Amino acid sequence: MSTASGKATAVAHSNIALVKYWGKRNEALILPWQSSLSVTLAPLEVKTTVAFGAQQDEVHINGKEAKGNERARVIALADVLRKEMPVLGPVCVHSGGNFPASAGLASSAAAFAALALALRSAAGLARDVEATSLLARLGSGSACRSVQGGICVWSRGEREDGADSFARQHFAPQHWPGLRMVAVILSGEEKAVKSRDGMRSAVETSPYYSAWVKSAEEDIERALQAIGACDLEQLGALAERNAWRMHATSFAAKPPLSYMRPSTLAMLLALEEERQKGTPVWFTLDAGPNPVLLTEEAHLPKVLAFADRFSPLDIVVCHPGGDARLLESHLF
Repeated sequence: MSTASGKATAVAHSNIALVKYWGKRNEALILPWQSSLSVTLAPLEVKTTVAFGAQQDEVHINGKEAKGNERARVIALADVLRKEMPVLGPVCVHSGGNFPASAGLASSAAAFAALALALRSAAGLARDVEATSLLARLGSGSACRSVQGGICVWSRGEREDGADSFARQHFAPQHWPGLRMVAVILSGEEKAVKSRDGMRSAVETSPYYSAWVKSAEEDIERALQAIGACDLEQLGALAERNAWRMHATSFAAKPPLSYMRPSTLAMLLALEEERQKGTPVWFTLDAGPNPVLLTEEAHLPKVLAFADRFSPLDIVVCHPGGDARLLESHLF
């Protein structure tokens, strides 16, 4: 795609972490205390068009003009490039997803991965996966894991400037084409405590936090081994344990914080009984009430029937998606 016009459009998938990111060692640079591992979620995607040389900075998200913090985060990411390339001038950004931002399906990960790729392309910069991941991280930590598809690991890094904290693909989506992630939307309510605030509380007040960091870092290699062998049982058990431990840091924080709702807990506790019936299904759970069930395509009918017992608002079946990519068609 030509970038002479200063305009570019990119699309990126959301992702779900099986080994969670929970807690920053540097708030400004969004540097995590521990590494994390995720799988992309197709067909969930966000498309973003960027054009430099506008009359003034403009941001539109899902057809509406963005304001407040939502707008500021987008402009701040553009400013990262404009500080180095002032000639770029004002920017116009239009972005939209094919799934609701309030569903708890990491729309910000897809949005900022697409934005980072489109910004760099519109600025005339060469395609560079590492540089795009580093830029996406500054918009939303989990976005660095949506630049590439399949299974990605976001390394915590060691450097103070964050130059070694980005995500790399470890397995392409074709490695495990039958893997399925079933997002069960039990609640559409906005979280009372945002993830970034919940993370900060866990880091600063939970007596379990240091144990969580050590445990989560050790989970990365185990998860990669299970994925390499396409071992659903090993991966599912690890993902469940990792999610419980992440939430335990918030249960023990001051004040205590639970992102689960009664329906969430009811579903999670019923999973063991479902497995005893012969259904291979496990869960992961981000900072919200909506579980994502891990299974394989052959078992979807049983898993969907199980999820339906809990009267969900919606059920979204996902498979491993591909890389963020540039498009020829634009949103404006």
